[in-house]
Amino acid sequence: MAVKVYGAARAACPQRVLACLMELEVEFELIHVDLDFGEHKSPEFLTRQPFGQVPVIEDGDLQLYESRAIIRYIAGKYPDKNPKLLGTTLKEKAMVDQWLEVEAHNFNDLVYSIVLQLLVFPRMGRQSDMAVVESCKLKLEKVLDVYEQRLSDSNYLAGSYFTLADLTHLPGIRYLTQEAGLGYLVAERKNVAAWWEDISSRAAWKKVLQMAQI
Repeated sequence: MAVKVYGAARAACPQRVLACLMELEVEFELIHVDLDFGEHKSPEFLTRQPFGQVPVIEDGDLQLYESRAIIRYIAGKYPDKNPKLLGTTLKEKAMVDQWLEVEAHNFNDLVYSIVLQLLVFPRMGRQSDMAVVESCKLKLEKVLDVYEQRLSDSNYLAGSYFTLADLTHLPGIRYLTQEAGLGYLVAERKNVAAWWEDISSRAAWKKVLQMAQI
């Protein structure tokens, strides 16, 4: 039975889940939720996700939301397909978890605020607060400096191979580099730039972008 994914292919958090499903070649069905028309806030959708956010998955009798929890679940359910996504030793798993937390709490919040101000608010007819953008950019530069140092020691964030720690960054960095006009934040950091070129070239991620028609 195919996993049902409720969300929009162009939205960042669903893309995280779609990338994981593509990596593991797990059969799924994407059920489009129109964010522009507020379908994620409809009474029907709120029965699946009480906070009105995408994505949500249904896998048999399991209903699950929060994209990082979903990708952990998917990778854990199919360890035979790619055991490295979660790490194969206790130490590796701890490193994957660490960088998933870094992405969620140190990286994503800043990217989200920038995208909100530069891309979302203008579409809504609201004025962007450039002071917020500049503040987030300065903080993000410091975060990416930490990434640069980490990636000087290893090819990937959690170690020597691609894991969920890298995968979870794909949507956010794409927004920075391709839509928000802040690609220089990546390009001016040699190790971060090489890492981004590597992970964004993966076949699974390219399939996600094709699905989203980006």
